[in-house]
Amino acid sequence: MTLTINRITAAAGLCAAVAGAIYIGVQINHPPAEVAQVVTTEFVVRETAKALMAVLALAGFAGMFLHNRRRFGPLGVIGYVLVSTGYLAMFANQCIVGYVLPVVARTSPGYVQDYLDAAMGGSPSGDIGHIQELFLVTGIGYSLGGLLFGIALFRAGILARWASALFAVGTVSALALSALPESFSRPFAVPVGVALIGLGISLYRSSRTTADPEPVVDATEQAAVR
Repeated sequence: MTLTINRITAAAGLCAAVAGAIYIGVQINHPPAEVAQVVTTEFVVRETAKALMAVLALAGFAGMFLHNRRRFGPLGVIGYVLVSTGYLAMFANQCIVGYVLPVVARTSPGYVQDYLDAAMGGSPSGDIGHIQELFLVTGIGYSLGGLLFGIALFRAGILARWASALFAVGTVSALALSALPESFSRPFAVPVGVALIGLGISLYRSSRTTADPEPVVDATEQAAVR
């Protein structure tokens, strides 16, 4: 099978669509950010799903950047780097929350609650160390990176513009969560999930209908060489 840019970007589009669906799904009946929830199986499953979502979204962003690379310009490059960094930091955070905090909760429940409070945009009562920097990187990448990336996608005009605009607005609106109750964080994630689904489907369709004669690698020839 010959791999081309379009095949790669089409696969990335499917990744983005699945990421959006997962992002919406994990918000349904989401338990509160409390220590008692951290040690449950449901909590671990949800955090694993969120980590998978971040990985799939990163693949989707790479495909969108590749597909729009000739029209992006500096704004698109900056947006792509920031949003990718934000989702990479998000992946690290979800791994910590899903696999480290359940262990720490048995001996230091106060630290775990402080971690969760900070993760939800609140002020921890204790010292959580350099995790604050991780949250800062996640927030900047998610909100500012998402805004710039969405604008660049909208201006490029290749993918669905409604999804590009929704992604820009949905990500930057997360900045308001620091002044809102925790319960608002779940509904605020839904527009971003819908935008990812729309962008992913649009990328898949665009990649399937655009001519791309340049092969990236021919798997048959590669196997013959080996």
